Amino acid sequence: MTENDAHWVFGYGSLMWRPGFPYLEREAATLHGRRRAFCIYSVHHRGTPERRGLVLGLAAGGATRGMAYRVADAHWDETYAYLREREQPTETYVEARADVRLADGRRVAALTFLSDRAHPQWAGALSLEHQADLIAGASGLSGRNVDYLADLVEHLREAGIKDRAMEKLLAMVLEREN
Repeated sequence: MTENDAHWVFGYGSLMWRPGFPYLEREAATLHGRRRAFCIYSVHHRGTPERRGLVLGLAAGGATRGMAYRVADAHWDETYAYLREREQPTETYVEARADVRLADGRRVAALTFLSDRAHPQWAGALSLEHQADLIAGASGLSGRNVDYLADLVEHLREAGIKDRAMEKLLAMVLEREN
C-alpha cells in the first residue's frame, strides 16, 4: 500500500486516545500554526444549550502535538462519516487538509477540524478563570466536562506532552467542583 492509497486524520483532543475508527498507522504528529485551546462552547457533547461547557478547538498560533492516523482507502468513506457525526454535531469546525509533521519526519496532509471563528459557539480567547467556571459542573451527551479535561491532561502526560495551562485549568476546575 502506498501513501496515496490512504487518508490521514489529525487528532488533538479525544481522537488522540479514542479514535473510534480502524487505522493502518498511528504516529505522533505536530501541526504548526495552530494551538490546542478550549475555545468552543459545547452545547452537545460536554454541555447543553442551557448550561454550556467548553471543548477543544484549534485556535490560530503556536503548534499542537497530537496523533495522526493513516486510514485505508477502503475504510475512508465509513471513517469520514463517523468523524462528521462525532466532530460536527453542530458544525462548529471547519474541515481542512493541513500539513502535519510525523514524529519520523514525514509530512502528510491530514483531515483536521479547525475552529470556525464565525460560528456562534466560538468562545475565543477566554481567561483560565472563565474556562474553569464554564467547565466546572457542565455535562452533556458524552459526559461531564471535567472528565474530558482530565482525560486530556492524562493522555497528554502519557504522550510526554507537558501542557502547564491545561494542568492548571484542571486544578482550577477540580477546586470549583469540590
